[in-house]
Amino acid sequence: MTEQTDTQQSISTAIIVDGGKVLMIRRREREGKLLWAFPGGGIEAGESPEQAAVRETAEEVELEVKAVRVLGERVHPNTGRHMTYVACEPISGTAGIGDAEEIAEVAWLAHGEIDDYVPYGLFGPVHEYLDGALPR
Repeated sequence: MTEQTDTQQSISTAIIVDGGKVLMIRRREREGKLLWAFPGGGIEAGESPEQAAVRETAEEVELEVKAVRVLGERVHPNTGRHMTYVACEPISGTAGIGDAEEIAEVAWLAHGEIDDYVPYGLFGPVHEYLDGALPR
């Protein structure tokens, strides 16, 4: 017999920097206050957060990436979901809309544009990583 739980699936997101910009997606449906986010989704059974970030990026934005390192984890204050943030590097492809049911738009953002898309601020370790990875 399978045990049922009320816990939500953990989420892994890919923080992808290329050409001095970071990749973000605009979801078709808001999740709480969230509209713009990093590519990502549910971590499947037997999958690491790094594997989930790579898979979700390929599915959502048709970009092949490799996981570099986990930046941090938290329970998201707006959604209540357990989140893992994974720094990734692009390997091949061009970012586009791979999952049109979920994704409305993709954008490569310069450091100074992030606050316009994420006015509630980024998770501290992600913010610190982007401060070092993106030109100001």
